[in-house]
Amino acid sequence: MARITVLGGTGYAGGAIVADAITRDHEVASYSRRLPEAADLLDGVSYEVGSMTDAAVRADSLSATDVLVAALSPRGDMAGRVRALYAALADEAADAGVRLVVIGGASALRPAAGEPTFAEAGQAPAAFAEEAMEMFGVLQDLQARTDELDWLFVSPARTFGSYAPGEATGHYRVGGDVVVTDDAGESVISGPDFGQAVVDEIESHDHTRQQITFAY
Repeated sequence: MARITVLGGTGYAGGAIVADAITRDHEVASYSRRLPEAADLLDGVSYEVGSMTDAAVRADSLSATDVLVAALSPRGDMAGRVRALYAALADEAADAGVRLVVIGGASALRPAAGEPTFAEAGQAPAAFAEEAMEMFGVLQDLQARTDELDWLFVSPARTFGSYAPGEATGHYRVGGDVVVTDDAGESVISGPDFGQAVVDEIESHDHTRQQITFAY
């Protein structure tokens, strides 16, 4: 059993991870700026309210955990602020000896080995272009670290989100920094399967200090 803390644990990706982790007898805490509706509260999950821009809240989230999953989005009033926030969080996780799992975006993936990422090539959806570049910057910052922080940057499939929730199949494939597609050329994963994949990786600890992706 691991102690898993999810920042943004009431969002789409974070919520899927929380929901899967609590079914496996892990000790799970969710941090977000507001509580979910009562009907969405999961038994056994510790729900904490606070902003990660507050150093004291970050310190609290790191104080009693083995793995910190960061699933914040650089949109709304957080646009342009997440890269610096994650840099501070990475420093704090390194000092605390906590594994850091960052949930990024599919635009940080490459269409083929050696090619620019979708974000760099301007192939992210226009509405999310700035968000995509900011999260790609988070990945670059992690890759540039020279300390021993145990970090992982997870990109979901290109079709992933509340607009395409899908169903739990119990199956997925793991890739590196190149997008994973099916026989029809589609890159897809459901919310439940993404949550399972992330928790599987937390349990197995098969990858570290790199980018990975999950898709069918």
